Amino acid sequence: QVQLVESGGGLVQPGGSLRLSCETSGFSFGSYAMYWYRQAPKKAREMVASISRDGGRPGYADSVRGRFLISRDNAKSTVFLEMNNLNEDDTARYLCNVFAFTSSGGQDYWGQGTQVTVSS
Repeated sequence: QVQLVESGGGLVQPGGSLRLSCETSGFSFGSYAMYWYRQAPKKAREMVASISRDGGRPGYADSVRGRFLISRDNAKSTVFLEMNNLNEDDTARYLCNVFAFTSSGGQDYWGQGTQVTVSS
């Protein structure tokens, strides 16, 4: 059973930082690229960062490039998102995502998300 569990969200002031984690299980973590998305009220879900299976090719949305850093620890089946210089536009629920193949076939998997609120 594939599981993705995000943590690390919270309330932070503008200019602050947070580090999100996504612990995974149930699939061969090191074989797949991983993604962080965010979903704000009344806005489309947005992919903010991606990382290749070996961690060598991170990608970022223009809105977060230079402020966010994605990384992964394949030994711990965990992906991270370090967020710096946060602003109110970063307020959203942040979700971890993978498209993985299991004995049931290939499909998208999502965590439940962790809420990030940037406010003074």
